[in-house]
Amino acid sequence: MAHKQPGSPATHDYTARVEWTGNTGRGTASYTAYQRSWDITTPGKPVIHCSNDPLLGGDPLLHNPEDLLLSTVSACHMLWYLHLASSRRIVVQGYTDKPVGVGEVQSDGAGRFLSATLHPHIHLSAGVDPEQADAIHGLVHQYCFIARSLNFPVNIDASYETTPD
Repeated sequence: MAHKQPGSPATHDYTARVEWTGNTGRGTASYTAYQRSWDITTPGKPVIHCSNDPLLGGDPLLHNPEDLLLSTVSACHMLWYLHLASSRRIVVQGYTDKPVGVGEVQSDGAGRFLSATLHPHIHLSAGVDPEQADAIHGLVHQYCFIARSLNFPVNIDASYETTPD
């Protein structure tokens, strides 16, 4: 739902349901008594089954918060990149990213992301100037909802390939 006061930006509500699924029958009676698993549900969309980072006892086959954050940063950047490329008549035929996040965990267990680097490989139509295509990355952070909300740097290390028409 959008909200707008006269003279101010519109705001939007985003909702989800996060439900812990890791109660093994003992609740949190001890640190080893429960699993670090949960489901994310959003009305009308498939359930996402999640777990903690495997380094912290989570299931390595399920998405963890760090996976989800890094993927979200990458997806937001990609969507704005494609939008800005389209509006500049730069024809993109393919886009694949392999983002890498760098985190740290302090001795007391507190952790945080220090940075993320996106590594998009972009297929451009024949005749597109890769330098013009590359310049778009510098504009994305002006728009990307996710990147504008982070407190760590997001770097871009893009590569390009020309796809014949």
